[in-house]
Order: sequence, then structure tokens, then C-alpha cells
Amino acid sequence: MPMTSLALTLGTAAAIGAACWILSLVSKDYSWVDRVWSIAPFVYAWEALIGHFSARGFVMAVLATAWGVRLTYNFARKGGYSGQEDYRWGVLRARMSPWQFQLFNIAFIVIYQNALLWLIATPASVAAAHRRSLNVVDLLLAVLFLLLLAGETIADQQQWNFHRAKKAASVAGKPLQSPFCTSGLFRYSRHPNYFCEIAQWWVFCLFGLNALGGAASWLWFAPLLLTLLFVGSTHFTETISLSKYPSYVDYQRRVSAIIPWFEKRRTA
Repeated sequence: MPMTSLALTLGTAAAIGAACWILSLVSKDYSWVDRVWSIAPFVYAWEALIGHFSARGFVMAVLATAWGVRLTYNFARKGGYSGQEDYRWGVLRARMSPWQFQLFNIAFIVIYQNALLWLIATPASVAAAHRRSLNVVDLLLAVLFLLLLAGETIADQQQWNFHRAKKAASVAGKPLQSPFCTSGLFRYSRHPNYFCEIAQWWVFCLFGLNALGGAASWLWFAPLLLTLLFVGSTHFTETISLSKYPSYVDYQRRVSAIIPWFEKRRTA
């Protein structure tokens, strides 16, 4: 990997991390990393091309940008940039002492997540450094990435439509068939958007491995860490859902957590 590309992206990641930490202390709002989550990776992907342009790196930067623009739009329409903090941080603050939460903030929210955002984008730097010609594997990976992007878009839209209908029903005083989304892609996975998100970054990793011409690389480490993060986040989120909706346990029994699969029969 070119040292100039590595230094540039690392410097940007450090600056973003420092800004997120300072802003969290000043504003008492701990969702600043959430607001850069969809932006930082494609910034790193484009930075990797500075002085080390490659066709594969360019394709990866375009795909990462498509991912980022779509996710940024979805985050914005849910009020992510209006000062609304992730509800999970409030739950954690209630369970921790102030010093424990501040330690969690600097170690996990700021350092770990920003480091992860940098790591998942490093295959773009690898692709820029190893300028092997584009091949059929790259084409297949690009198509797969776009299919997963479409899947995540559909899942997020279905969830958006459900919550709008839920809000309208609440205002009209009408009963809901379910207090959480169980239709569409959510019949096959409780978190189909998470599945597509994770899989896209595994595909991004495969681009880097294809640039290297082999699978023996530390690049596997980044999407693995991302997978573990989403698995842990899913477990925590679902404990909150269970506390609000007792019927959620039946949904858990019937439908796969992340990887899409056929729905099991309802229990009596």
C-alpha cells in the first residue's frame, strides 16, 4: 500500500475521530460517528486514488460513493442530522455511571468505530497500489455489490413505509397488525438491511483481494470486525425491542436474525 495514501487516509480518520470526540463532549450528543458513518468510507476510497490512480480503485470509489449517498439520504430523512441522538446511547447512559459512559464513548464510539470505518475502506488503497488489470471477477463483484445495494435500499424503504403507516395509524387511533415491520424482506430476515450492509463490505474486501491476486491477506480482518459489530448491535437493539414488544419473541423464533432464510411456522 502506498505510504502517501496510507498517511493521508489515516490523517483524515484521526481528524474525523478527534472532531467526533470533541463535539460529543461539547454537545452531550454521542451520535457524531453515526453522522459520518456513511461519508467517511467513500472519502477514504477517493483519497486512496490521489497519486495512485487505478481502474479498479476508481470502480471501488464509485461503488462506495453510491453506497454512501444512499445511506446518507436514508439517515437524513430519519432526522439523523437534526440533532437527534441514537436512542441506544440513552439506554446505555442509564445503565452506566458517567465515567463509565465517557470511557465507552472514547474507546468504542469514537476510536473503535472510526478505526473500523477506515479499515473497511483500505481495500481501495490496496487496489490503487496493485494495478492489476480489471477482470471478470471485478465485474461480478461490482454486480453483486449493486444487487446488495438495491436490497438494502428496498429494506430501508419498506421499513420507512411501515413507520410512516404506524405513525398515521397512531394519529388516527387505529390498531396495528404488528408494532414492528414483518412484511417484505423482513419476512426472511429481522434485519435484511444489516445483512446487505455487511455483505457489501465483504464484497469490497474481495475487490482488494482480487487486486492482490490471492486470499492470504489481513484485509479479511475489517469485514469480520464489522460483522461482529453488527451482530452485537443486533443483540442489544433486540433486547430493547423485547422490553417494548413482548410479541417480538415470536418474531425471533420464526425469522432469521440477519441472514435471510425461510420463515418458520408460527408457534401455537
